[in-house]
Amino acid sequence: MTRRISLRARVLPAVVAAGILVPAVAGAAPASAATAPQVSCTSGKAGLAAKLQKDITAALATRTGTVAIGLRDRTTNTTCTLRATTSYDSASVVKVTVLAALLWDAKKTNRYLTSRESTLATAMITKSDNAATTALWNQLGVAKVKGFLTAAGMTRTVPGSGGYWGLTQINVTDEQRLLSLVSAKNSVLSDNARAYILKLMKNVVSSQKWGTPAGAPSAVSVHVKNGWLQRATRGWRVHSIGTFQGGGHDYTVSVLTDGNSTMNYGVTTIQAVAKAIHRDLTPTAPAASRYTPTATPQEAYVAAPRG
Repeated sequence: MTRRISLRARVLPAVVAAGILVPAVAGAAPASAATAPQVSCTSGKAGLAAKLQKDITAALATRTGTVAIGLRDRTTNTTCTLRATTSYDSASVVKVTVLAALLWDAKKTNRYLTSRESTLATAMITKSDNAATTALWNQLGVAKVKGFLTAAGMTRTVPGSGGYWGLTQINVTDEQRLLSLVSAKNSVLSDNARAYILKLMKNVVSSQKWGTPAGAPSAVSVHVKNGWLQRATRGWRVHSIGTFQGGGHDYTVSVLTDGNSTMNYGVTTIQAVAKAIHRDLTPTAPAASRYTPTATPQEAYVAAPRG
């Protein structure tokens, strides 16, 4: 089932765009803010780490919920992290892991995907089809998914039990590891497998191309997978992972969130962070060239037990 919810709320994004002073500049902060995890950035480019840290912090200044962030730009040797090892219910972003596990398993026997597998994989990534995901998840079995996670070094990712693949426990560190494997040569995934994953992530339908692509300049090639899930506790989980290549940069971004009051709220939070990252990495790109996601984002709503 697919849900469509209009992004009607514009007040908070406007406040973020106007610029919010980071806590260190604004003066005394509440005790809870003083103890909350802070965005940490490093870079081989002078001034970039401080700029990213300030702007990402500003993007989050008015937001509630729990947000985890990962950024890595190979070109400038830049990284940013926030709550890198905090676990979240995966929702549909686990579908990239499922596809990677399928291709990794096929590589072990030196075979191509069957036409059935290719059809299911395309539906799973480009349209976030849940039935296709279940079919591939069941075909692989949890043992093979765990085998891939071990090979990939995704040591903190825990597959969902009872067939609930959308409740796989993920974190920013492992999602960034996955995106690194997808976007650069390695011994876990073949070059053909990586190209196939990137092709499908690039061809995600426009209604599902929201989140981390927000603000990316047209010179950058966008590959994305998103997910959302509502539960009785911790509200909406809303996530977006993506790889971006071009314009003199090669970077990966993961933003995982929960505790959102609505799906719309989580999407807005992620896109505020994404816009800050793209703007700081590509400051000379014209505003008119930057990607504006659909105002009516969609994503497959993942089944989960109550709780």
